[in-house]
Amino acid sequence: MLRIIDANLNRLSEGLRLLEDVARFTLNDAAASARLKSLRHELSDSVSPMRRALLSARDASGDVAAFAEEDMAREDMPAIVAANARRVTESLRVLEELAKLPESGLDPERFKRVRFAVYDIERELMGKVLRRDRRIAGLYVIIDPELLGDKDEVKACQQAIRGGAKVIQLRDKKRDKADVLTSARRLKQACARSNVPFIMNDYIDITMAADADGVHLGECDLPVAEARRLLPIDRLIGRSTKTIQQAKKAESDGADYIAVGSMYPTTSKEKFTVVGPERLRQIRKAVSLPIVAIGGINADNVAEVIDAGADAAAVISAVLSADDVESAARSLAQRMEAT
Repeated sequence: MLRIIDANLNRLSEGLRLLEDVARFTLNDAAASARLKSLRHELSDSVSPMRRALLSARDASGDVAAFAEEDMAREDMPAIVAANARRVTESLRVLEELAKLPESGLDPERFKRVRFAVYDIERELMGKVLRRDRRIAGLYVIIDPELLGDKDEVKACQQAIRGGAKVIQLRDKKRDKADVLTSARRLKQACARSNVPFIMNDYIDITMAADADGVHLGECDLPVAEARRLLPIDRLIGRSTKTIQQAKKAESDGADYIAVGSMYPTTSKEKFTVVGPERLRQIRKAVSLPIVAIGGINADNVAEVIDAGADAAAVISAVLSADDVESAARSLAQRMEAT
């Protein structure tokens, strides 16, 4: 029994440490890292009285399967997270069952509680790793049918992408949802062909129905935590903010990026508050999330918001109102890259 306990404690500690390091170094997630570290230390302390007995029973060189464990290749970081989470939960289940024996001296409920905690942590880490591959950066073009004039929205989207757009969002507050869904599906297909994330503004239901890559929520929309509960774990969530407090809350609630604005006076919104690049600099120091500058951005001022700390710049009329959408997008993208 001691050899089984020892082997599973080792697997458990190794798996937890790897998950902890992914949270700490890959995701910069201090909360998840601290939680995993706490679980690792708790389990280590719980078996401390039997540490000598476990070491005495250990026979690594005599283990008939010592070099056959977990020798499969890992294709990416999600695969590593999945494999090590499985290693942890399987070891916890073995220890939980052995702890039910009177002579073990262990508490089965402790291992059961930790096992269920790791199930939740695995989901959280996996979602963040998957969404990390879709990091928001670069030229962020918002397709708004009201500003398109007689331009076809899919063609405008394709032209913007050819010009250098790295993210496309559909913002449509006027049409019936059935029409918005049709547009969202067409734009999603256009974006998918170029491997560009497609974000739906406001509507969680259309985000899911159109298989969009994420949703952007305004300050008065559904809370980020509720949206995260409803959406698949690999979908992005953006949040509009104006203040440092709002930005910090969006980060703590689980947003993947924030939009900060309005940077300048804008014609694309009836009501807006100009916060300017200086507010963006302050928010950049307060949060680690990607920041999308938004509001009144054009080729003349886009370098200023990138210099202030924005990872992306959201534009509408600067691209959609141009006679040549592709050239307008290219001019903005090039100025951003040169900053």
